[in-house]
Amino acid sequence: MDSSYLPSVLKQFKYNKSLGDKTFHQLTKEQVFWQHNEESNSIAIATIVKHISGNMLSRWTNFLTEDGEKSWRNRDDEFVNTYNSKEEVLADWEKGWQCLFDNLNKITLENSNAIVYIRNEGHTIAEAINRQLCHYSYHIGQIVVIGKMAKNTDWNTLSIAKNASKSYNTEKFPQNKTVKHFTEDL
Repeated sequence: MDSSYLPSVLKQFKYNKSLGDKTFHQLTKEQVFWQHNEESNSIAIATIVKHISGNMLSRWTNFLTEDGEKSWRNRDDEFVNTYNSKEEVLADWEKGWQCLFDNLNKITLENSNAIVYIRNEGHTIAEAINRQLCHYSYHIGQIVVIGKMAKNTDWNTLSIAKNASKSYNTEKFPQNKTVKHFTEDL
């Protein structure tokens, strides 16, 4: 594994988490549990926070020595809302991320070429990380979209504001070229 890969991935995971954090910060309890219709998931229901947290705990707990799909995980239960408060949602959110970050920090030069398993399918550590990075990005995008729908016109954008690209680029291009991770300016 290239020595720049893991620091870059850590920054990307932290950036993705920050998008969720900034969304939750804007939402009331009612908005956290808001659903577009009966068939859609609210931010609190499994395919989003409960699912992400369950996935993180399963994938990252003892990830170097155990299969990423733990026998104690009940994935189907992740799709049943058992939360009663925004605080419970955020506690699970933080628990999942803490597990991920704690275990990513266990990757060393000596074990970086190990094979890890998810449902008995072998992955290099880089492949397993990329799989989860994509998976979490997908669901965090859902959180942001649902949060934006719930807030409607009171939404505070998390990126370049609508119709502000030209002024953003006008500020960026006169600056000297640099090599850094894009999250360093956020």
